[in-house]
Amino acid sequence: MTRITSANETDIPMLVSLNNRFSASGLTLARTPEFAANHLGDYRVLRDATGGVVGCVALDEYSPSVAEVISLAVEQDAQGLGHGRALIAAAVELARSRGYIELFSVSYSDDLFLSSGFERVPLTTYPEKISRYVKVDKTELEVGEKHCFARRLA
Repeated sequence: MTRITSANETDIPMLVSLNNRFSASGLTLARTPEFAANHLGDYRVLRDATGGVVGCVALDEYSPSVAEVISLAVEQDAQGLGHGRALIAAAVELARSRGYIELFSVSYSDDLFLSSGFERVPLTTYPEKISRYVKVDKTELEVGEKHCFARRLA
C-alpha cells in the first residue's frame, strides 16, 4: 500500500537520490541536498508500506500565480502503476491550496501530463523558465523533444 505525504528532513537524501537517478538521461535536473532542504515544504512524496520514499514531486514558484511541477520521479520498479499521475494530482492540490492560478512543467512524459489535465504549450510561454535554464544549465535547452505543458487552476 502506498500513500502520498509531505516530505520531511529525513527524506532529503532519498529525494536527491531519486531525482538525480534520472538526471544523467536528462529526465530531471540534478538537485542538491541544499535544494531539497530549501524546498522541503514544496515536495510531496509517495511512500511504500514501510514509509520509504518511492516517488516524489515538487513545486517551484515563479510568481504568486504561477508555479512549475518539478522533480517528478518514481522508482523504476514502481513505474507504470499510476504513481506519476497521483503525484501530479498531489502537486495540483498543493498548488491550489497556495492559490496558484497556473501550473506548468517541462517533460518528456507527454502522455502522463496530457492525461493529468495539462495541455501542450510553447516553452516561450514561460520566458522565466528559459532564463532559469540559461542560469542553471544551458544544455537543458538543447536536450531534444522536451515539451512544455500547462494547466490552469482557476
